[in-house]
Amino acid sequence: MQHKIPAADLGAQGPAMLGAIEACVHCGFCLPACPTYEALAEEMDSPRGRIFLMKEVLEGGLELEEAAPYIDRCLGCLACEPACPSGVEYGALLAPFRSMANERGNSSLWRRLLRSLVLKTLPYPARLRRALFFARLTGWARGLLPRSLGAMLELSPGRLPRSSGISEHVPAEGECRARVGLLLGCAQNVLAPGINEASVRVLSRNGVEVVAPAGQGCCGALSIHSGETRQARELAGSLFDVFDEDLDAVLTNAAGCGSGIKEYPALFRGSEREEAARRFSSRVEDISVFLDRIGPLPPPALERPLRAAYQDACHLSHAQGVKRQPRRLLELIPGLELVPVPDADSCCGSAGIYNIEQPDLAREIGDRKVNALLETGADLVVSGNIGCMMQLQSRLRESGRNLPVLHTVEVLDLAYRGLLGKVRDAGLAQGAQSRG
Repeated sequence: MQHKIPAADLGAQGPAMLGAIEACVHCGFCLPACPTYEALAEEMDSPRGRIFLMKEVLEGGLELEEAAPYIDRCLGCLACEPACPSGVEYGALLAPFRSMANERGNSSLWRRLLRSLVLKTLPYPARLRRALFFARLTGWARGLLPRSLGAMLELSPGRLPRSSGISEHVPAEGECRARVGLLLGCAQNVLAPGINEASVRVLSRNGVEVVAPAGQGCCGALSIHSGETRQARELAGSLFDVFDEDLDAVLTNAAGCGSGIKEYPALFRGSEREEAARRFSSRVEDISVFLDRIGPLPPPALERPLRAAYQDACHLSHAQGVKRQPRRLLELIPGLELVPVPDADSCCGSAGIYNIEQPDLAREIGDRKVNALLETGADLVVSGNIGCMMQLQSRLRESGRNLPVLHTVEVLDLAYRGLLGKVRDAGLAQGAQSRG
């Protein structure tokens, strides 16, 4: 494939972008893996079609405004990458292309205002907490708001959990097997602080010393995946020096964060901080990978059996290749049966801020996922990403079904404490996110 634009003209990420374009042979294996193609049946809403559109824009054969709607509808779930026999690194093209589009300001004024509002709120816990408090006060007015703002409020929890009380240093129980840092996240620490609390308890119980610096902030993943490169670099750069160098690992319990941090080397490519970004990125891993590697203590058997449906977060399964480790952790619990889920690793429609920017399509994709989960007859749903959990909870509420949605580490924590067998109790299910 001949391209007309020099890689140098695309900046530091130019070679990777052109490499992805040139690797695509337009075979079509990506089509059935793409949720938007499945929903819309439109060639340009498939990875193959979007690669063609981006190529045409970069070569000057197509105006950005003509391609933008199709690129905007991409979830960025990367389900196309493992499906591609040619090894096209679609993510290496999508994020920098979106960044370029943002710099050109091709979006409508309303879209730019919406994205600015979201990205100036979600990554900052204090702002997010105030916004959610205001959302509760104005809940009656949701029907009067623009569609995207209404979608934001739909995703918010009915009752805001209390703030997390995690200490900056939590010693290991018994003999210390490892010393790790824990990323607390931004939105997750407001929306579901119980995930972090459960993480600390599970790690400590398994002989792991936990360091959770109070000065840490957002990792910048939402900004990376939205193409807001400047904000992403500011947030990511402030995270590098927060964690000690002598830690055995830095753990994240949010798939989106882990995926974003793995993109740090590309984000800082060509800058003076590239090596620092690469070094920090190499130290970060998902908590399920770490626990699976060290071999956690087996939890006690459940008093009564439970059936669990594990939902693969795209940024864990596709972007990081983590599939078996969370399942192996859940299989350690005697009495917990993992039931197969049709198309388990298909996207739920959350995709960062996608369910805010593309609410109707996100609803359709989310409902398809929820229907597949409900068909399993499971007693609870398990996932490894806060965005997926909020999306699934929202769609379940809309369907009128009260099915608990828990994080993998929350399930382990409840099992250790002898509470998992009671998870069908609605009160426990609704409070699991916030209870310590």
